Formats: sequence, C-alpha cells, structure tokens
Amino acid sequence: MTDQPISLTPAPTGYTDWLIELKSRIHSAQQGAALAVNRELVLLYWQIGRDILVRQAEQGWGAKVIERLAHDLRAAFPEMKGFSPRNLKYMRAFAEAWPEAEFVQAVLAQLPWYHQLALLDKLSSSTERGWYAAKAIEHNWSRNVLVMQIETRLHERNGTAVTNFETSLPKPQSDLALESLKDPYRFDFLGLTEEAQERDVEQRLVKHVTEFLLELGAGFAFVGRQVLLDVGGDEFFIDLLFYHLKLRCYVVIELKGGKFKPEHLGQLGFYLTAVDRQIKSEQDNPTIGLLLCKSKNKIVAEYALSDKTQPMGIAEYKLLESLPAELQTSLPSIEQIENELGGIEL
Repeated sequence: MTDQPISLTPAPTGYTDWLIELKSRIHSAQQGAALAVNRELVLLYWQIGRDILVRQAEQGWGAKVIERLAHDLRAAFPEMKGFSPRNLKYMRAFAEAWPEAEFVQAVLAQLPWYHQLALLDKLSSSTERGWYAAKAIEHNWSRNVLVMQIETRLHERNGTAVTNFETSLPKPQSDLALESLKDPYRFDFLGLTEEAQERDVEQRLVKHVTEFLLELGAGFAFVGRQVLLDVGGDEFFIDLLFYHLKLRCYVVIELKGGKFKPEHLGQLGFYLTAVDRQIKSEQDNPTIGLLLCKSKNKIVAEYALSDKTQPMGIAEYKLLESLPAELQTSLPSIEQIENELGGIEL
C-alpha cells in the first residue's frame, strides 16, 4: 500500500502555530534521547574501566586481560562498537582519572565519549580537565573546538587581562567582564607575521570573523568595523565594535600595532563616552573598552588604568609563533595581503 497524494487545503485557524510547537517538541525529544544514550554510554564505559582497575589491583590481573576482554565482548556484542583493546584502555584511564562516581554522573556524563578522550589525551592535570569539561558543557563546544581551546592554553589565558573592572563596574558584572577577557589573544588563524600593521590585522579579523568570535569567547556579537562616530561635526572611527550578550553592553576594541602607551587609553575612553551617548540604550550597561597591543609592560598598564573610571582592559595579541626560515618564505607579503583584501567588500 502506498501513500496517496494529499490534496492541500487551507490550514485551519491555529494549525501553523500548533505545527511549529510540535516540531519544537519533536526536536527536543530527539535531542533528549541522544543525550540520554550518550549519558548511559559514558557511565557504562566508566563502570567497565573501574571494574578493570579493581580487578587488576585486587586480583593481580595483568594487562593481557584487556586483550581477552575485548575479544569476548566483541564476540558477545558484534553489533556494538567501542570494545577494542585501545578503547578499553581508555575506559580504564577514564575511571582512573575520575574516581568519584558522583562527579562522573553529574558532570562528565554530559559530554560525548570523544570529548572525554580529548581531555585524557591532551591534559594531565585533573584540575585543568575539570575546568575544560565545565567550559565545554557551558558553551556546547564540539570536540574540535575543545581541542583547539586546550592547544591554545585557554585556561592559562582566561581572565588574565589587565583591567580596572573591579573599581569601575559593580559585582557580579565586574567578575563576568574579567572572565570574558583573556591575555594574550591568539590570532594565528590570520596567517600574518609580527611585521603586520594594525590595518592588516583589523581587515583579516573581519574577514575571519567566525574564528575571531571563537577566540574572543562566548557572548560576543560582531557589530561593525571602522564604525563612524560624528562628534560635533568631526568624524571618528572605532576599529571594531561588539555587543556582549551576557554583559548586556557594547565592547569597543582598539588595535595598536606596537607597545602599549598610556595615551592610548585617552583615545579609548573618548570612544567609550561617544558610544555611551550615541549608541547605547537605557537598557544597556556601560560600554567596555579593550585595547589590544602587540606588547605591554604590565606595571605601566596597571598604573595607566588606576585612575580611570571607565571600564577598560589591556591585553596583548599574538600572531604567528616563530617559524622555520623555509616556512617564513612561503608566507604572503603585506603587499600581497593588501591586494587580496582590496577587492573585498565589508
């Protein structure tokens, strides 16, 4: 029996809204089912790993038991993947790394198994593993994003920018604002060397805005580049303007191609005032400024911020790390980059 074509007639009143609601409920059920399957799988793997640990410790079973167990489990469950000797060793390492069943059930079971493998392979500290696991859950990172964040040492850079948020913003906004910044920012994805000028970096950041937003972190929404401010008939241009969804405020980012100088904050403060008066709405919090420079003296930066009442932060950005000579010669020149960008409409 085949389905007969349905003669479409005008939908009754309220049908469209009901259909949208049903689709949403179906998607939620599908997602919930997938999460439930993942949770049970992760807990099963942890239990298998714990059993292997206990029996090896208490009964003196050697490493060869894993090879035998893999053979027997695959024979018993031929339709299931995941019972290779290598994966069983990961289960053992997983249980060894996380001995507390409550933590595995409450936190780690929210992450897919391949996220767990990344945490085991890339990190040796339980503290760092826990930190990255929590961030992956909070921001719904894919495994590739999780690996990238680990490899760029996000844990070491997060919340380390020099700021005056503690005195210029109320709590808990000051804590969240500091947590939203890092130092240094890694712009390796731009493909530029340290000789690149401010405008080169700025143009490339906009061209690679997806990667830039990922490096900035969760909550940043791109507003514009070279945003015009008309103040008393004079024109000024903000390098990059963002809006932070969690902080509920605009974020002005200014790029400086050299070392930080205290006078840079005067220009940044002027932009913050202009945005607050011309762009910010009554519902928005005060605008935050972030000055990105190639290098800074931390003490000079702290001194320069000490008497500022507007919320500002100072951080470095890094382009390419030092490369072998043969790779440096294959990189595009500044002229080539400018020619490439010349035909791009932003």
